[in-house]
Amino acid sequence: MDVIKYTIENIGNSYGSSALHTTVILSVLLMVLVLSIYEFIVYRLVSHRAFYNRSFNICIAVLPFFIATIILCLQSNIVITLGTIGALAILRFRTAVKDPVDMLYLLWSVHTGIVCGCQLYEVAVLTSLTVTIVLIVLEHISVGRKPFVLVLHCAEKNESGIIKRISENTGKYRVKSRNFTGKGLDMVIEISVKCPEKLTESLREAGVEKFSVLEYDSEDIL
Repeated sequence: MDVIKYTIENIGNSYGSSALHTTVILSVLLMVLVLSIYEFIVYRLVSHRAFYNRSFNICIAVLPFFIATIILCLQSNIVITLGTIGALAILRFRTAVKDPVDMLYLLWSVHTGIVCGCQLYEVAVLTSLTVTIVLIVLEHISVGRKPFVLVLHCAEKNESGIIKRISENTGKYRVKSRNFTGKGLDMVIEISVKCPEKLTESLREAGVEKFSVLEYDSEDIL
């Protein structure tokens, strides 16, 4: 019992000795502002999405301000700490994040808010710089062949010959759909090819009536 009482008294004393001064609040918000603008710019320039999501970028830039001030409040009073934990426990966010990389930027925003709220500015700056370098390097590293989607229209009798040419000019392929019509055959084929120009020329020679080669990345058609 004495150990529990001693622990509770130490926790209460540590909260009671913490006071939020205006200089501390302004320094935290200023550092959050700098790092939030930095993350905003990184997402705009490094994000690999085909369609830039400005609303999401604004969200990850503003989120650290709320988290940092919450952390400051949690350090000042144990009652606020318990109340905040209870309030956050009942929150539910239903918006789905489609791109896994967007989850990384959300975690980055949360990290910035928490670390700046604890006034560990050096950790926040070094982490942001390191993450930026890693994102840029991974964004420009190309491993293997680029993925493409081939959409074509041809006569039904030419299917076997076209498939043979595709297999000769691609690393691997997979027929995603076949659509038979009175005018011929429509196919959607997922392919991995290093030189799409060579494949295009080969399909032209095979007598394909109409085709399109689309590069894609995850769910984004480029």
